Amino acid sequence: MTAADPVLIAREAELAALEQALLRVGDHGPAQLVVTGPPGSGRSTLVARYAADHGVGVARGAAWESGLELGVVSQLLGATEVPDDVLGAAAVLADRLGGTAAEPGLLVVDDAQWADPASLQALSSAVRHHRDRPFLVVLVTPSAAPVPETAALLDAVADRVVLRPLDLLGVQALAAAHGVVLHASLAERLRVHTGGLPAPVVRLVEELPRSTWASFDPELPAPADVAADVVARLAALPSDAVALVEGVAVLGDGTSIADAASLAGLTAPLAALDAAVATGLLVVTERRRAHALATTDPMVAAAVVAHLGPARAADLHVRAAGVVSDPASRLLHRVAATALPDPSLADELEDLAGQRASTGAWASAADLLARASRLTDDVTLRELRLARAVDALVGSGDVLAAATLLPEVESLRETPLRNAVLGYLAVVRGRPAEAETWLGRAWDLVNAEREPDVAAMICQRWVLHSLARVRGADLVTWADRAIALVPADSPAAVEAAAIRPLGLAATGHPLEALADYQRLADEVGHGAQAQRVSMGKGWLHLVVDEVDESRPALESALATGFLGGSTRISLWAHAWLARAQFVTGDWDDALRTVRAGLDLVDRSGMTLVRPLLWWTRAQVLALRGDWDGAEAAVRSGEAGVRDYEMMRVPSCLARAQVAEARADYAGVVRALEPLRQPWAGAGIDEPGAWSWPDVYANALVVEGRLDEADEFLRPHEALAEERGHRSATARLGYARGRLLGARGDLDAARLSFERSLDLLADTPLRWDRARVNFAYGQTLRRAGKRREADGVIAAARDLYAALGASTYVARCDRELKAGGLHAVRPADQPVDALTPQEEAVAALVARGLSNREVAAELFVSMKTVQYHLTRVYAKLGVRSRTELAAQGVTSSRS
Repeated sequence: MTAADPVLIAREAELAALEQALLRVGDHGPAQLVVTGPPGSGRSTLVARYAADHGVGVARGAAWESGLELGVVSQLLGATEVPDDVLGAAAVLADRLGGTAAEPGLLVVDDAQWADPASLQALSSAVRHHRDRPFLVVLVTPSAAPVPETAALLDAVADRVVLRPLDLLGVQALAAAHGVVLHASLAERLRVHTGGLPAPVVRLVEELPRSTWASFDPELPAPADVAADVVARLAALPSDAVALVEGVAVLGDGTSIADAASLAGLTAPLAALDAAVATGLLVVTERRRAHALATTDPMVAAAVVAHLGPARAADLHVRAAGVVSDPASRLLHRVAATALPDPSLADELEDLAGQRASTGAWASAADLLARASRLTDDVTLRELRLARAVDALVGSGDVLAAATLLPEVESLRETPLRNAVLGYLAVVRGRPAEAETWLGRAWDLVNAEREPDVAAMICQRWVLHSLARVRGADLVTWADRAIALVPADSPAAVEAAAIRPLGLAATGHPLEALADYQRLADEVGHGAQAQRVSMGKGWLHLVVDEVDESRPALESALATGFLGGSTRISLWAHAWLARAQFVTGDWDDALRTVRAGLDLVDRSGMTLVRPLLWWTRAQVLALRGDWDGAEAAVRSGEAGVRDYEMMRVPSCLARAQVAEARADYAGVVRALEPLRQPWAGAGIDEPGAWSWPDVYANALVVEGRLDEADEFLRPHEALAEERGHRSATARLGYARGRLLGARGDLDAARLSFERSLDLLADTPLRWDRARVNFAYGQTLRRAGKRREADGVIAAARDLYAALGASTYVARCDRELKAGGLHAVRPADQPVDALTPQEEAVAALVARGLSNREVAAELFVSMKTVQYHLTRVYAKLGVRSRTELAAQGVTSSRS
């Protein structure tokens, strides 16, 4: 590509589809393909880049030439004389432009909706009748062609590349290519405003001042060409239809026909509605089983309001406030009609924001407080409302939008509220030291008697900080302080109460915690606050092995839109739902949940939960043998010494579980060793919270560090027994069984493994059952109980196969082969052929594994590996590992 070639952003998949289509015609003969998408979707840019890559020109249809017979064929053939019949033109096209299998020909027609029908027929006939000349015809058209005959010819082409709207990342990439860096919150607003269409995105980025994109919530206008088109369409409408369009633009999408007609002053609006819909300015939608009106897209609404002018728009907003019934909508219309500070209106906005906050509808509260701040002329009160608006933004999960206001908040005079807001923002951005500084300063400054609501809010932020630090006792202490300071139905008290049971469970009181959640669920009922209770309840059910209760609770906490819930809470729900789906073996669902959660992280900027999501993805991909994907997930979820424990623990677990899937048990020990350091605290040892002790102890045993494993296991086993935690006891039991087997006490090992299987028998924890069987079978085989081992490992294999854990299916197969129980020597096999055990060792060594790694993989001693390897060298006549690898030794029984 040269500097003059078209810049293509976020259309890699579509370009790849075109390249694949061209490759196919080399093998299968000529073909046609339609590239389609709505106006502004970047069709022409895509095919211009495609044509430039292949060094061909682009023919174009034109409305005024659509009646010129074979006009497009003339463009394609250039100076060549064009026959005056379709079949003759088709033959010349195939002869002139057809290529070879190695280099197929390429014909590109843009604006094919304006191509003359004869040219489209000739192109189709060339493809149908000249199968020996490989070439691809690419026809580019919007979603609907205006001429029926042309539309029928284009619709007959089966193969299509459809240009979808850009997603958030695509909008960010496109803006960046034009010199504007957009944070995710603003990029999402731009995506919604433009429908994700590249053309209007580029126009707005280029037309608006750069300062627009640095502000918190800029009013986005229509691009100049869209505005001009809308004005022209309005001019063509009768006055009643214009009034109806103006009413819908002011009232907003989803307005009822009655409200729009009332604002427009129409008693019989249907004729006006027909005209507005026919002109493409309005659409009729359905909302709650009733007809509703909307402008075609937000850009049309912006263009209509801009065309009204400030005075006319303000007048309509004043009248709209008398039409709508929702209190927030009434206030927002009054705000839109107000050009100067209005203390009384600002007070009303703040009052309503308080009501919305009390139900947990933080996004609405943030919007109302931000507008109240702008209408406030008293400096102190304006700063207070701004700080509360930023706090509400963080509460809603829109961290990136809140971060754009960070310099403004930091410039405010120091108050407990200001410091608490800055601390809150630091928590959700995963910055514990910064959060502790701001929250500590806020608590030192606040006078709880004079400002109990601010003091309670600070306490609730400490609750979140303690949750992220995995400090259950601190969490309960701060929650109790918050609840004691303010009425039980205040936002700080409700949110503290919704998290407090997690602290109780983390300090060994899970039954009390479950009872608290049941009581809270009855008290809170429905709405945004119920989302918080559902998330916490689902998280706790997962911790205590009640997965069937966990999943529906977490699923109910995912949605944020209709009830005004919080993205912050939804992110936690995504992370823990993915874990619930993992342990029950629903790994495809888990990956989808992780992807949705990571999209939320990107849109919100709430990085605190990112490692928790990547942990599940890394584990699933490693177990499926996607090593590159697993390692990428580990890197993406990396957390360091400056991060919260809630980030560092899953980061360590992701590394450990990828290493374990590789049978790199030394790597498992290295990955989990940090969890034994003081920074981790006792919170991560609570049974069920983080399933790491069994993984670590198992790795110690495989590495031969038996005394260390014994010493490590004892306190964890005692705690699991004390708590009565079934799955934690079962997991630790298989590690104990492995240790007992390694020490030669097979009877005790059997008892430990069998107890673990009994504990898991009636649970949905399929992953845990597979792990216990695998360790049990390896232990039996090492003890020489090959027939017994064969059955247990086969059971593990079946479980792993059902899960899709191809990595462990292969390991089970190697275990079964190494056991050699069912190996039958063929009649023609020489006496010095490799035994099954030798073959398994040789295959792993030939793959490049060290003796230690082979021993870990097959769960035998290094001495045994060396013994088998010596016999392999002698039988095969090789002297080194390199020569062994060169012989290409593999397991013939794979």
